[in-house]
Amino acid sequence: MAHPIEELLVPIRNLHAQIRAAVVTACEAASIDDMARIAQEAEGDTIYAVDRISEALLIDFFNREIAGQTPLILIAEGLEGGQITLPPGTPPAEAIWRVIVDPIDGTRGLMYQKRSAWVLTGVAPNHGPETNLSHIQLAVQTEIPLIKQHLSDSVWVVAGQAVQAERFNRLTGEKQRLALRASQAGTIAHGYAMIARFFPGAREILAAIDEEIVRGALGPVQKGKAHCFEDQYICSGGQLYELMSGKDRFVADIRPLLEKALAERGLALGICCHPYDVCTELIARELGVIVTDAQGQPLAAPLTVEDEVSWVGYANATIRQQIEPLLQQALRKRRLI
Repeated sequence: MAHPIEELLVPIRNLHAQIRAAVVTACEAASIDDMARIAQEAEGDTIYAVDRISEALLIDFFNREIAGQTPLILIAEGLEGGQITLPPGTPPAEAIWRVIVDPIDGTRGLMYQKRSAWVLTGVAPNHGPETNLSHIQLAVQTEIPLIKQHLSDSVWVVAGQAVQAERFNRLTGEKQRLALRASQAGTIAHGYAMIARFFPGAREILAAIDEEIVRGALGPVQKGKAHCFEDQYICSGGQLYELMSGKDRFVADIRPLLEKALAERGLALGICCHPYDVCTELIARELGVIVTDAQGQPLAAPLTVEDEVSWVGYANATIRQQIEPLLQQALRKRRLI
């Protein structure tokens, strides 16, 4: 019996709307200190109180709305072992789908009410433990706005079909279609381009790589001028959306590559990007954004909560031609690849 992946789109979008409403309501009712309270120190990340709001919805929703018709493996941080097969007791090999979810990507920005967070979901046919990011055929991401913000964007795609996007007014309930378009600029000059360096630990290496790339692409800085700009948006889904919507031209998150360099200093690698953080990169690619790993290959990280992911996003092929050789050169020079 066929199980069209399109059948999952409406329920997943409904789940995203429920999470968005629950989190915004909780943020309106609680203090910043309450939202920022540490609930659990997990292996892959720190779980804050605000994370618990959305996690409580996941298992019940997928069990009730989807698993009864099509068994699935749900992958998300906060689940014991990082995943659960639904309905309970179903052998993993009988699951039709692997569904990877980040209920709140961008927790830190949201809990301090600095920047929107995103609900991220990717769905892939179940190919067993070898199922990876390249197998995802349905992706949905929904903005969780700040409490002072009344508009929220959502975007989704089924592989090979047109990307759909919508803007929701949470005050009136009105929904408006959006037309997203990645930047068509042929250079990073006067645009946003950045290497992610959100947290302490080897930031000087990342900054040096960033400076080297910009100088190589644009030459020396002129007095009183700015070559390009950067936006350290602490949210992988948010970074992807900035690429999708034409706001950013180049983004690279290569933190996992620094593990050896840090170990040589007697230091540990801190938090990194995981597969659930980039499980919606299919949307960006369907919009023409080029998303690769640090070697320039398509992303193929397993759908787990533990694996670490380095990723690079170029708004278009011309930007890639300008930046990728400089990035690769900088990484090889430091023996990072």
